[in-house]
Amino acid sequence: MIEWRKSSRSGGDSDPACVELARLDGLVWVRDSKDPDGGWLGFGRESFAGLLVRVKQGQHGL
Repeated sequence: MIEWRKSSRSGGDSDPACVELARLDGLVWVRDSKDPDGGWLGFGRESFAGLLVRVKQGQHGL
């Protein structure tokens, strides 16, 4: 079973508008909490770390 996690800054179960993360098979998986049965994106750890840096810098308009 995959354990999906949300940020502690999210609204929890009362606010489904978040991304969720899971680790499986050496990858970090990302899914939309509003559509848990939709697709997942898988990233290697280094790629995911780079994505986080760019998001925090505002490079992706988030």
